[in-house]
Amino acid sequence: MKSLLVLIVTYNEELHIERCVRSMIPVASKIFVVDSFSTDRTVEIARSLGVEVIQRKWKNYADQFQWAIEKCGAQSSDWLMRMDADEYLELETQSELHELLAQISDEIDGIYIKRKVLFEGQWIRYGGFYPQILLRVWRAGKGRIEQRWMDEHIILSSGAKTVTLKGHLVDDNLKGITFWINKHNKYASREMVDLLNNKYPLFEKDESIRQMDDPQAKWKRIVKEKIYSKLPVGLRAFLYFIYRYFLLFGFLDGKKGFLWHFMQGFWYRLLVDIKIMEIEERSQGDIIKMREILRDEHDITLE
Repeated sequence: MKSLLVLIVTYNEELHIERCVRSMIPVASKIFVVDSFSTDRTVEIARSLGVEVIQRKWKNYADQFQWAIEKCGAQSSDWLMRMDADEYLELETQSELHELLAQISDEIDGIYIKRKVLFEGQWIRYGGFYPQILLRVWRAGKGRIEQRWMDEHIILSSGAKTVTLKGHLVDDNLKGITFWINKHNKYASREMVDLLNNKYPLFEKDESIRQMDDPQAKWKRIVKEKIYSKLPVGLRAFLYFIYRYFLLFGFLDGKKGFLWHFMQGFWYRLLVDIKIMEIEERSQGDIIKMREILRDEHDITLE
């Protein structure tokens, strides 16, 4: 059995952390939590389950996970796995992953898992949202985190061989719509940074996803940067919702599915665009002014 180190980043996740950790115990040799100074019982619960916890100031997901890879004993494990605290592995997936790691070929460097997203208890199956196939397990020393402010991926070297599990990783946040809105407001600020960086030289762009043999992630990134980002601000959010809800059959997800596709596919995208419009108008395209607004109003400091 190959050793597996699971990395989880947390901030105030007392509602989810036990569920996540218990789903990883059957497959993990070691579980490591990097916590951003939670004010609830996250750290206490994690440590009570035998998890090693270290606290570090938050910047973004990519920075936190990459730091964890480099600092949390990854070199002593055969495989690494990334998990968010509000995610867990289904029982069948735990068994499948355990069996795979016991017999995996030395030629394989990455393992993809299908993510099942739940919203208010509803499995979102349409609108292009399922299956989301994500590289979440990779051979130690063979992968890194793409350095972006939003929608970061695990990057393997070009030509690396991978396999895909049949089972699911479940994304099921239990905190309610107010938390969801606040979280996506922060997401919108980070996505704004990446979209602005397509137009203005705010920071060096990480283009490594283009070298990956990952057609789903690569195609989505190309569409976002080459097509979506070129459409008029505001209009593109509406067009994206129409495409997802009608052409990709999002309406088949029912009442809660409508709420998901509207909030995540239109409201969230429109919020990103409003933030972009606002910062461009106030900065008049001045890079220094943009950086000041990002720092002072969005708590985003670009190095």
